[in-house]
Amino acid sequence: TREHALLAFTLGVRQLIVGVNKMDSTEPPYSESRFEEIKKEVSSYIKKIGYNPVAVPFVPISGWHGDNMLEASTKMPWFKGWAVERKEGKADGKCLIEALDAILPPSRPTDKPLRLPLQDVYKIGGIGTVPVGRVETGILKP
Repeated sequence: TREHALLAFTLGVRQLIVGVNKMDSTEPPYSESRFEEIKKEVSSYIKKIGYNPVAVPFVPISGWHGDNMLEASTKMPWFKGWAVERKEGKADGKCLIEALDAILPPSRPTDKPLRLPLQDVYKIGGIGTVPVGRVETGILKP
């Protein structure tokens, strides 16, 4: 939804994939014109938020039938695949799994001070208090 895209950008998510689902329910089924209409509308919106639509893959899918999820679907011969351009390079593919595989892992700056947001704190008898979290920046040495 629009709210999810805005929230993702606000929280620092810089890579996005748009899966246009329920392509089997369009009129007619697997309609190229409906996909292009949705792609145009969503591209316009995510650009306003701050995403670069050229760096966002748009993939027409049908989760119910599995079309374009793991391999290219024969029901959408008009879809030639997605392609993205970003400063780290170009990527392309034909289905959703390839778009997921093309996501670049975030860099973990080890040269910055330690930043470890806590997820939970456990009090273990005989050991003490054990904080649990994920290292965002910096490093922990044993």
